[in-house]
Amino acid sequence: MYALGFLFFLLLGLPGGGDKNVPTKGTFVFTPKGDQSKIPSVYKLGEKQFEYKMLLKDRKENLGVMVHEVTFPSPYLSPHPENNIIWCEFYQPLGLQKGPGVVILDILGGDQSLSRTIATQLARQGIHTLFMQLAYYGPRRPKNSKLKLLSTNILQTVNGIQQSVLDLRVAAAFLESRPEVDPTRIGITGTSLGSFFSALGAETESRFSRCSILLGGGGFVDGFYDHPDAALFRFVWEIVGNSKARAKELLAPYDPITRAHELKTKKLLIMAASKDEVVPPSMATALWEASGKQKIIWFEAGHYSAILHLPVAIGEITRLMKE
Repeated sequence: MYALGFLFFLLLGLPGGGDKNVPTKGTFVFTPKGDQSKIPSVYKLGEKQFEYKMLLKDRKENLGVMVHEVTFPSPYLSPHPENNIIWCEFYQPLGLQKGPGVVILDILGGDQSLSRTIATQLARQGIHTLFMQLAYYGPRRPKNSKLKLLSTNILQTVNGIQQSVLDLRVAAAFLESRPEVDPTRIGITGTSLGSFFSALGAETESRFSRCSILLGGGGFVDGFYDHPDAALFRFVWEIVGNSKARAKELLAPYDPITRAHELKTKKLLIMAASKDEVVPPSMATALWEASGKQKIIWFEAGHYSAILHLPVAIGEITRLMKE
């Protein structure tokens, strides 16, 4: 029954054959808000105007949702031009009624159908949802390239993390600029890898007043350094004379646990799997404790079998974003 239910949700999130139109163009301005002295230097961003393009990609008339393709420049210039354009899909309720806005982020190696499914369901509930591609994902990865956001090249990885967080700050400003989005209810949500960026984004950007973390947590080095899947990274890292302590020191600005106290002022929801074989449950607990012990939901599942709880998770995310 659960599998059939998920298939139903998944099909609702797949692209249809809607009409396309001529892209519209416009501008919006990112203006720093809040106490900028609290923001790590790698995530600081000054006032800047951005040009965007928006193209109608799909109209799901039966669901009451339309999907636009939205692009605007990244404030961070990597060596790869394709990666310096932020690609998004903007899921909106037909009729453009005023409502909350949320940025949604994808999992590590998915085909993006999961985030598109969640985005469609949120839009059906009146939430304007911006699915943003992280650095080196989707069309941001150079053609015929094996470049990834996470790799054994730790400097490239931290640069990709820095760029993605800066991109999230700009994405929040884009949502704020939309007349149909309630600027007091802008949130961020992500699953697995995306959940770590959700936390970092909410800690850094004051426009995000609420944050949902699904299958994630904090304490990146403590949680993953000795994990079997990190064996190659660990081998490469230590063979040149580095250590776990050095990794923790270097990655501190990129670990949600470092500034988890900033989440105490946000509406925070953590959803974790009690038998998670990828993201240790201790990481969810650590972030929950460090962020003020707000709401946490435990699913009796592993990292992958947690998909059976997707309808419940979507319902919880919807409630958080509409509060």
